[in-house]
Amino acid sequence: MNQINQKEILCEGIKQTGFLLNEYQAEQFLKYYELLVEWNQKINLTAITEFEQVVVKHFADSVSLLSAIEIPVHASMIDVGTGAGFPGIPLKIVRPDLNITLLDSLNKRVGFLNEIICSIHLEDTEGEIQAIHGRAEELSRSSLYRGQYDFAVSRAVSNISVISEYCIPFLKVNGIFAAYKSGGFAEEKLLYENGIKKLNAEIDFIKEFQITGANETADRTFVIIRKTDLTPDQYPRRSGIPEKRPLK
Repeated sequence: MNQINQKEILCEGIKQTGFLLNEYQAEQFLKYYELLVEWNQKINLTAITEFEQVVVKHFADSVSLLSAIEIPVHASMIDVGTGAGFPGIPLKIVRPDLNITLLDSLNKRVGFLNEIICSIHLEDTEGEIQAIHGRAEELSRSSLYRGQYDFAVSRAVSNISVISEYCIPFLKVNGIFAAYKSGGFAEEKLLYENGIKKLNAEIDFIKEFQITGANETADRTFVIIRKTDLTPDQYPRRSGIPEKRPLK
């Protein structure tokens, strides 16, 4: 597939989210894809490497948050467990004003993220971006990060109670945690909604959506959680406990 065809597929994919990429943003995404595939041969970043699949299931999926919630100019955001940079880097490409922290527990992935930031010049944008190495349950207890963000995002596969316990402490009061989940959420909501309340947060709304390409479709759900008060001091619990004993 040549670059012209790639650019057409990319722009059509992102267009579904309500955004029209300019030429510079399209080039940023294409370079991101190129480095993603290159680095994926050295470290495990993603099982999805075919171009259209990456556009639908990573790029457009990440950006689709902006059609679900309003994010003010210069808002601060932390992407917890960002992995290969999803959703944080695509969001930063289309919203360069955002101040984004990419958090991952594997130092090799942070090295990849820093190369992306440098290679597509995200450090030169209006807002700031940084990639940091650490575990959410540890960094969220530091005054440098706890209660410091307007938004938290995560595409982690853990259940909503577990990932909320890791993400909500990073938020300011009235901040928003946007969890990217696979299609269907009713059973999980009923099981864990009370657990989220123990974190002094509540589910604001749920939005289901679908992104399609010529040969690809992704069914997704956004769970939008608002922090209503300071997170109790005992949360998050130490590593492994949230997974073993999710809040209910």
